Amino acid sequence: MKKRLFSGIQPSGEVHIGNYLGAIKNWISLLDDYDCIFSIVDYHAITIEYDPGIMQERIINAAATNIAAGLDPDKCIIFVQSQVPEHTELTWILNSLTPMGILERMTQFKDKAQQNEKNINVGLFDYPVLQTADILLYKGQAVPVGEDQVQHIELSREIARKFNTRYGELFPEPQHLLSNAPRIMGLDGKNKMSKSMNNYISLIEEPEAIWKRLSRAVTDENRKRRDDPGNPDICNVYTLHKYFSTDTELERINKECRSAEIGCVDCKRILSDNMIKDLAPIREKSLELINNPDQVKEALNAGAEKCKKIAEETMSEVRSLMGLR
Repeated sequence: MKKRLFSGIQPSGEVHIGNYLGAIKNWISLLDDYDCIFSIVDYHAITIEYDPGIMQERIINAAATNIAAGLDPDKCIIFVQSQVPEHTELTWILNSLTPMGILERMTQFKDKAQQNEKNINVGLFDYPVLQTADILLYKGQAVPVGEDQVQHIELSREIARKFNTRYGELFPEPQHLLSNAPRIMGLDGKNKMSKSMNNYISLIEEPEAIWKRLSRAVTDENRKRRDDPGNPDICNVYTLHKYFSTDTELERINKECRSAEIGCVDCKRILSDNMIKDLAPIREKSLELINNPDQVKEALNAGAEKCKKIAEETMSEVRSLMGLR
């Protein structure tokens, strides 16, 4: 029997190449080896300020783009978190097992609190417990994450262990699966790629917009003039070439950048052409699905029905062990 894998998808904006390279491509590679469940985590998304008027649009866009990129609903379950209320019920139960001190030490909470000083709410603080409930509700055994999420999965293991010790063996202790892809930096070359930093390229970007964004991307800041030699080792544009350009192109750009035979504009143009070509099928399929939201909703509703059955069974076991029903 395949191990069960769980991961969450934020409906926080357009899916960008950082999401694709850092997470989605890794998920696609795991579809055949794991029983995969992917959730559009709208409950997580409301822990920061958002526009309720466009939440449904964001959910559809996130689902459509991930499906277009390769998360085939015939090979995995994809659903919306809020359609399965057992997520919040289990969160409340797990809260009773989670010391506040552990949550206060969560690095990501500290980072997000600094970014949202005017809206440091209990939901933001309790985010890792909801994430734990997301995983344990389906008895998830594997969770693909980036390095910034490893601490949360360690907490999930600790909470699962504590529940099993206190009430009886029920939950497997989830293990993190680190992606081979490093954290994808934004076009500013300084911060992780994100829509909030406006340093991203969307998977559904128009070809002209891809070039426009890349043309402003920060390269080797020590290279002031066209005839100055550059250093690809510290250039974020060259890092992106590794995902979209051929080995032959990489070798040539590496050599010609160091000798100043190629300028940054030409280097960016090669990357832009390759990126446009690679992303075209995803963009086309994404827009087709976005323009047919009922098709996306059908896949999400089918996924929610499957998850609901699993969740109800898990919660029945939880309540029985805890003497609640």
